[in-house]
Amino acid sequence: MNGTKASAAEIEAMIPTANTADCDTVICPPAPLVAQFSALTDGSGVSIGGQDCHARQSGAHTGDTSATALADCGATYVIVGHSERRTDHAETDAMVLAKAQAAWEAGLIAIICVGETEEERDANRALDVVRGQISGSLPGGCTAANTVIAYEPVWAIGTGRVPSIDDITAMHDAMRLALVALVGATTANGIRLLYGGSVKGSNATEIFAIENVDGGLVGGASLKAADFGPVIQAAGAA
Repeated sequence: MNGTKASAAEIEAMIPTANTADCDTVICPPAPLVAQFSALTDGSGVSIGGQDCHARQSGAHTGDTSATALADCGATYVIVGHSERRTDHAETDAMVLAKAQAAWEAGLIAIICVGETEEERDANRALDVVRGQISGSLPGGCTAANTVIAYEPVWAIGTGRVPSIDDITAMHDAMRLALVALVGATTANGIRLLYGGSVKGSNATEIFAIENVDGGLVGGASLKAADFGPVIQAAGAA
């Protein structure tokens, strides 16, 4: 729940960097800001996405936002299954799958989030948990054109703690293999895998150099252009 209409100034300041970087840059603001920011970034190197969507395109679901509405406001992406949604709203893999399907139906690219808690990692269950989330959260028919997968170790989000390079490598390698088993090597190798968890300018280059890390799902460091610019540049150089 970060950002107001005044945050447009930060978006404007990010556009020149995004325009010259060899990567896709996506900003996912709160739903009330999607239309304003979409208009602001139209024709630039910045795309706009939603932070969540409902599994249905319309109906009596007061307070929710449909994928159709996000697309109508100019969004091209939507995040589903973020750890905060899974935790705060008890979203299951099946619910995330339904939301991803709804995103596709509306013409949006689904950024499907997976990740383990500290307790699950300490119990040596991290790889199994993430494999299970991938299997349970991806609808049939996922492709590189409609799906991005973001791994976010829940215990590292916003804490300043970052898994070791070996940990990130092992998880992303396991995710790629899990995708190969689900959709075949050709499709699996084209789906982008993002790392999320305290990504910032000072560590982005090292993280993005890891095989099977195709970008980042960035939280706090994306709020200010001065902080996010170096991350965009690191992604473009990777």
